[in-house]
Amino acid sequence: MKEYKIKINGNDFNVAIDEVEDTTAKIEVNGTPYTVEFERPVAKKAKPKVAAPKAPAAAPVNTPAAAPVAAAPAGGNTVTSPLPGVILDLKVSVGDTVKKGQTIIVLEAMKMENAVESTCDGVVKSIKVGKGDSVLEGAPLVVIG
Repeated sequence: MKEYKIKINGNDFNVAIDEVEDTTAKIEVNGTPYTVEFERPVAKKAKPKVAAPKAPAAAPVNTPAAAPVAAAPAGGNTVTSPLPGVILDLKVSVGDTVKKGQTIIVLEAMKMENAVESTCDGVVKSIKVGKGDSVLEGAPLVVIG
C-alpha cells in the first residue's frame, strides 16, 4: 500500500492506494474507500532484479557480490550503480582523465543525491548512461581504462 498526502485547492487529503489491477484501483481518501477507473491499463513496475556480474567463461573472476567494479570486456574497469536511482548529472566525458575517488556521476536514490566515484585512475573509455536515465543496482555506468 502506498500512502500520499496531497493538497487540492488548499484542502489536505490523505490518499492510500491499496490495489491496482489493469484499469481499476482501490484507494482510500481520508478513510473513505473508492474504486477508481483508468482510461488505459496501468503499467506495473517491475521489481528491480539484481543479477550477479557475469565473468567470462574461460577465466572466472572471484569478486565479492557487493563490489561496485566488474571486469569490462574492453580491458577496462566498469563503474556500476551502487543502488537503483536516476542519473542527475554526468561529471565526466569520454576521454577525460580521472583519479580514484573522483566523483564521476551524481545519482538520485531515495530522494538523496549520491556521488558515484571512480574506482581507479584512468581515462573514461565510454559512458553507458545519460542524464535522466533510471538505473538498477549493478547497472554499468562508466568504463575507465
